[in-house]
Amino acid sequence: MSETDDRFAGASSRSNKHNPRLDEEIEHEIQGMLKGNHATRSEEFREVEPVAEGEPDMNGDPHGTLIGGVPVGMTEDAVVARAELARWLVRADFPNDGPGLVEAALDHRAPDVVVTELQRLPEGESYERIGDVVRALGYPTET
Repeated sequence: MSETDDRFAGASSRSNKHNPRLDEEIEHEIQGMLKGNHATRSEEFREVEPVAEGEPDMNGDPHGTLIGGVPVGMTEDAVVARAELARWLVRADFPNDGPGLVEAALDHRAPDVVVTELQRLPEGESYERIGDVVRALGYPTET
């Protein structure tokens, strides 16, 4: 390494939370991993196990964009709608009726799309949880 102005070359990419000696020590410890392009753990039980051959990939849906896939009986749009409704309605908002849920969503500063969706709820019914709201709005649920 070359020194200029009491700074090591590449100092801009170094951490400012440690001193230069500790940075070099950490860099030395991870050299094997950087050069070998894989983990260098000495205990095998600490390694992450790869997915076994023939097992499904649980991280993605090959036919969609949602991580984890779509539950059986639901569509991707229904999953997104339920997640968006659940994002703006918390457990404390239940049980409640349609106008109460609209008011709760407005209190949580939900987007207009969510409020408009909740305004479609039939009047006179009480909803115990987000699943009841989703079913009342006509979205499919998992089977």
